[in-house]
Amino acid sequence: MSSSWLEELEARLDQQLEGFLRTNPQQEELLREQASRDRQRQLLAERVRLRQQAEEQRRELLRLAEEIRQWQERTGRARAAGAEDLAGRAEQHVTGLMDQGRHRWRALADLGQRFAGVEQELAELTSRPRPGAAPTPDLEADWAHFEAQQELQELKRRSQR
Repeated sequence: MSSSWLEELEARLDQQLEGFLRTNPQQEELLREQASRDRQRQLLAERVRLRQQAEEQRRELLRLAEEIRQWQERTGRARAAGAEDLAGRAEQHVTGLMDQGRHRWRALADLGQRFAGVEQELAELTSRPRPGAAPTPDLEADWAHFEAQQELQELKRRSQR
């Protein structure tokens, strides 16, 4: 019973808002602009979060690489000393660490794709012409595109190491 009352109230309010916006088109444009600004703020926050996650993945990859190197040295020392059982267990550990590294690389690549999607949406949002505004180059969109390209190049460079 209460949900239908609430639904009726919501429907009436929606109708009143639509009527108001029909008679005041400039308010509708202001609402659209506000929604666009809100989405842009959300995307900027998401971009920061993704960068932080990518940096954490990079740090973890570097840590794993160092740990793998250490265990490979230990494996070699064990083999040289004739401790084949210990060397075999160390090799298994290295294999597990390498699997973790591959998983982290995939996660980093996924973050890069998500970052590129956020950058693209930001560029689209900032490049939309605003009614009544003279078309001018949008510094924000150009900057967002530049940063996306830089980040992608950095990810590619780091993945080729």
